[in-house]
Amino acid sequence: MRQLESSHVKFTVMRQFFGTDGIRGRAGEFPLQPEALVVIGATISKVLAARVGRVPRLLIGGDTRESSPWIAAAVAQGITQAGGTVSCAGIIPTPGIAYLTRAEGFDAGIVISASHNPFHDNGIKLFSASGEKNDDELEAAIEAALQALSPAPALLEAPQPAFTPLWEDPTHALSYLEFLTQHIGADLDLSGWFIALDCANGAAFPYANIMLQALGAKTFLTGAAANGRNINDGCGTVHIQHVAEVTRSVGAQLGIAFDGDADRCLFVDEHGEVVDGDALLYILATDADARGELSPRCVVATVMSNMGLELALRERGIQLIRTPVGDRAVLAAMLEHGALLGGEQSGHIIFAHQSLAGDGLLTALNVLHLLTRRQCSLREAVQGLTRFPQTLVNVPVREKRPFETLPRVAATVREVEAQLAGRGRLLLRYSGTENLARVMLEAANGIDTGALAAQVAAAIEHDLGDGHRE
Repeated sequence: MRQLESSHVKFTVMRQFFGTDGIRGRAGEFPLQPEALVVIGATISKVLAARVGRVPRLLIGGDTRESSPWIAAAVAQGITQAGGTVSCAGIIPTPGIAYLTRAEGFDAGIVISASHNPFHDNGIKLFSASGEKNDDELEAAIEAALQALSPAPALLEAPQPAFTPLWEDPTHALSYLEFLTQHIGADLDLSGWFIALDCANGAAFPYANIMLQALGAKTFLTGAAANGRNINDGCGTVHIQHVAEVTRSVGAQLGIAFDGDADRCLFVDEHGEVVDGDALLYILATDADARGELSPRCVVATVMSNMGLELALRERGIQLIRTPVGDRAVLAAMLEHGALLGGEQSGHIIFAHQSLAGDGLLTALNVLHLLTRRQCSLREAVQGLTRFPQTLVNVPVREKRPFETLPRVAATVREVEAQLAGRGRLLLRYSGTENLARVMLEAANGIDTGALAAQVAAAIEHDLGDGHRE
């Protein structure tokens, strides 16, 4: 991956198949086709066999999409044909695979999921033996193998007869739940708590419900009726207002929403006000710092985090280190600086002393630990964080060219930055998983961020747009 950046505009040139979070695309279209998936599995097996000098052991799991079982079976067939062995955890949160890969001594973990995308998309995420998403050697080998293939026509239906369904070992799920409830949740008594849960019709169910009830909480469940096609559909972190409305209507003390693969979560307070990843980083960092447990005194976040977070932490002597978007970039910076806490505005939070992967269930437990220890509400905990108004606009694009090479975009950026005059910032980037340009603009009160962001979005639309805007 090669990154180009100026002081304000950043652009990442991605590999052909791997984006910021593994391979992602429409199930049945290349490279998420049977023949290509078998090649992916075989490549993983061969690379790991050469690395470890024996038969490699792999763990695989996924979310609730209707395509996840056959994709997992196709990848597993390639692994076994190349001499590797596979154990299947079935439906399980992405961070569950990360934890189990490390804890149970697997050589790599594979997750079949497209996270917050609609059901017709799917993807492949890889974890190294340490539970990290940073195996560049393996990704490069897969890239080369896929580039040597010729894409086949897109599938209209799942190729169920072609692959034997994988046997799911239930001990994996039990081990992950034991880690959450007996290790992370040790000494956490949630008796008296009433929590609304939105599992996005995804991998968080039934894990989140079992976990919280085991610790004494009463829960109200929504987004817990997966049918293979309703993952993230009107629910979960992508549609946070759903759990906000539920929380208010049932009188819960707070609400927690997960995305499809449960590697991130967002909260709402008792009034249904959203508490995003920036707010979570703020309360977790300041609480750890007050207890002398934030050493070094720094937090890692991405370029998307609000300037208000940076200022609020700075006032308390805590440095905010910014990275490009993506939990891999966050983790890399955390390891480089020795930081214990990092995350994204979207709700990916990493606690380096507990896991090297963003984990929505683990985040929920850590926040609840904080609230019970301080005997305060979520609304009270976030007091002290003042945000800059922020606008985000998504612009569908035909292609991804460096922004600085687009005449109208470059001219508009100069005009907008002149109007900001140091009282805000503009960030342009391309999505790592979709054909979208993202315009983020934030500024002090009194500046119309929406109007300025719209100017930039219109310029991108003129130079690269496909006629639609989100």
